[in-house]
Formats: sequence, structure tokens, C-alpha cells
Amino acid sequence: MEIYLVGGAVRDQLLGVPVKDRDWVVVGATPDQLRKQGFKPVGQDFPVFLHPETSEEYALARTERKSGHGYGGFTFYTAPDVSLEDDLCRRDLTINAIAQSDDGTLFDPFNGQQDLKDRKLRHVSAAFEEDPLRVLRVARFTARFSHLGFTVADETMELMQRMTRSGEVDWLVAERVWQETERALGEVTPSVYFRVLQQVGALEKLMPFIARRIQQAPELLNKLDKAAQAGSSGEVRFALLCSPDADNSKASKKEVTECCRQLKSPQLYLQLAELTAGHWHTWSGLDELSPDNAESFFLLLEKADAIRRPERFESLLQVFEYLASDNESSMLRNKQLLDAVGAVKQVTAQELISQGFKGKELGEQIRKARIAAIQQLVSNI
Repeated sequence: MEIYLVGGAVRDQLLGVPVKDRDWVVVGATPDQLRKQGFKPVGQDFPVFLHPETSEEYALARTERKSGHGYGGFTFYTAPDVSLEDDLCRRDLTINAIAQSDDGTLFDPFNGQQDLKDRKLRHVSAAFEEDPLRVLRVARFTARFSHLGFTVADETMELMQRMTRSGEVDWLVAERVWQETERALGEVTPSVYFRVLQQVGALEKLMPFIARRIQQAPELLNKLDKAAQAGSSGEVRFALLCSPDADNSKASKKEVTECCRQLKSPQLYLQLAELTAGHWHTWSGLDELSPDNAESFFLLLEKADAIRRPERFESLLQVFEYLASDNESSMLRNKQLLDAVGAVKQVTAQELISQGFKGKELGEQIRKARIAAIQQLVSNI
């Protein structure tokens, strides 16, 4: 039995960047041998085990054969006669197909070290074309490492374009598309993920609304990277891409809802994206707070549910600030809106109930009191 460190851990170690997770491949062993040593099986499609002490993943060396469509259309073969090179050959990129023995010796049959030096993302073999998920993974790795100078090799880019044209990427399920997209949003330069998918023709197939918005407003990708550099949340970054058309926010909101439904994005992403599409034009049309426009400020707070969901409203204002290029007027507007939230929250129904108001009249009095509270802010400016 031989055990090797493989994949991202070896790659990141050679790049000199922090190693997050360590994966291992076991050559010349059977599942029973690992179980007897205390390893716990977790894999359903092929034997993967958790180390009894570290809980790191150990996978038996395997080969795979295409047996259907999509990323899951494979049958796997694991046996003691599967070599290390056989296992590395099935991996996506040469920089992810380097193994390291316990004495530090590197096994690099596909010249991944040279591609690390050349800053190239290059597919290992023609088998790359059998798994459409790899189109998304290459786009994500490019987003992760582009700040280090990495680009996709020409032949790999051509291969991904061919996979898109052939319809292979059409077999990707929404959950995996979203999983890779969410991870890409958290990378150093997330814009690169969308640019690569755009270049190979996959973005229009997988996220047609976002593809159209990027084509209409390419500056959104620069704003996305700016938000990433500032450490904003994934929800904020995604919502930036869901800003409405110049003068058709109603239609855009419907398209955003459909986009999130297709991607099966989590509710937090959906809600912030919908709020962005629905209220961007209202926000951008607000002037500096005055007694005359206090009601407009209140209406935005009310429709965005800012009183009950102040943290989400703060995220919404972050999105608007990036869309507006962080100018002084937008930052002032956001400060006034947050101050307005604080003022409105001071108005309680109990005081008005004690004055005899109830029912529909109580609701109207609460509304008037809240607008008055916002008007009062003007005297404090």
C-alpha cells in the first residue's frame, strides 16, 4: 500500500499559498484493508475513506469510463492494480495532477510543475471533454489564480468551447452550477469566472439573464471585483450582477427571480437580488434628505422591509453604493437612510394605542409618525 498527497494541497504548496484541505490517494490497497486500519467509508460512487484521526479524505486510486451524459455519467474502477499515473490521468488540470510521497518526492507525469511556472491552466487529457463540470471548475480556478498571472491554455479554451457547442454543458444540473458559481463569487477576482464562461459560450446557456446584463453593462464585472476586494458577502456580489436594465426594472425583477429559480440559489441570494432589481432606480433617484422627500425615504424603507430586516437592508445599500461607484452623494444617501431606519424604529404602536387609535386609523397614524421622525432628522443634519 502506498499513500500520496494529491491535488490542490500539492499545487498550493508549490505556489506558496496557504493549503486549506489535504486529499490523499491510496495505491495498491482494497477497501477491506483500509477498514481494518480504522478508516471510515464515506464514498457512494467510489471508495473514499476518512482517516480515523485527522478525518482527511483518502480515496483509492481509480480509473473512470464515460457511461452517460453530464458530470455524473461515469463508472469507476478501483483495484490494487490501478497505478498512481492511472489515477492522476483522470484529473482535470495538470497543476492538479501532481502527487507527493511521504518523503517529499513529487510525481508529475503531466508536467504540472512546468505549467505552474508558466502560469497555465491546461487539461490533462482528452478525457477532460467527458465531464462538463470541468468547464465551470476551470473558470473558477482562473478566477482564483488570475491575480497570480494564470490564464487558460489555448487548447483547453478550444476544448471548452467545443464542449459548449456539442451541448455537453447542457447536462449540468442547477445545484452544481450554483455550487461552482457561489465558490467563484468568493474568489479574489470573481469577474474572471464569468468572463471565461462568456468566452467559451457557456454563460449564455447556464445564466442567460446574467450573460445579457454583462453584455449590456460590462462595467458590472469591475464593480464585482471591487466588492470582492472590499470583502463584501457573496450575496452582495451576486446582487451586483442582477441590477436592472436602465429603464425596465419591473421586467428585470421577474428575470432575476427566474434566474435564481433556474440556479436554485439560496433564499438570501434571491431576496437581495430581487431587492436590487426592484429598488435600484428608486434609490438612485433620491435627493438629499429634506422635509419634502421624507416620505420617499420612508417608502423605500417600507418596501425593502428595512425596519424588520435592517442587516439585509445594509447589504442592499452596499450593492447600491458599488453600482453608483462609491461617490460621496451615494454614501451620504446611505447614511441618511440608515439614520432614517433608526428614527423609524423609535416609533412604537403602544404609544399611539394609548392615545385611542386602533385598526386602520392606527396604521395610518404609525405611518405619519414614522415620516415625521424622518423629517425630524433634517434638523439634525
